[in-house]
Amino acid sequence: MRVGIGIDVHPFADDRPLVLGGVRFDGERGLAGHSDADVVAHAVAEALLGAAGLGDLGTHFPDTDPQWAGADSLDLLGEVARRLGRAGWRTGNVDCSVVLEAPRLAPHRAEMEARLSAAAAGPVSVKATRPEQLGALGRGEGVACLAVALVLPVESRR
Repeated sequence: MRVGIGIDVHPFADDRPLVLGGVRFDGERGLAGHSDADVVAHAVAEALLGAAGLGDLGTHFPDTDPQWAGADSLDLLGEVARRLGRAGWRTGNVDCSVVLEAPRLAPHRAEMEARLSAAAAGPVSVKATRPEQLGALGRGEGVACLAVALVLPVESRR
């Protein structure tokens, strides 16, 4: 088994919808980024790629490539899961913590976990914590997510 860590941070932007963990948060400011800027899906993908020794999200889906502009991050996460499989790995589990002042994630957690788990081809848990008004995240300038992933060889079963 191998373990990887992923982190992603995006500032808020007024001109797009907020997507976290594959769930759209209607009425909330979105995040700036080349794709849909889903920090949760990005952190999960980074953790999986790192655990499998496959580089990082920017290597596979560079923000300099126009084909990824506005991309659905769950689609990118699904492709990461397929690349893991081709490399002989599968998702054991992923745990992530989202750091933000608002909006509240609790009402959306089950849907986020279901969508992320389906895309990652393994269980993903989501938690949230407030930065208690400290720093840029505490001032509500953006959202961060940290993720830890366990990958297992394809042939192993628990």
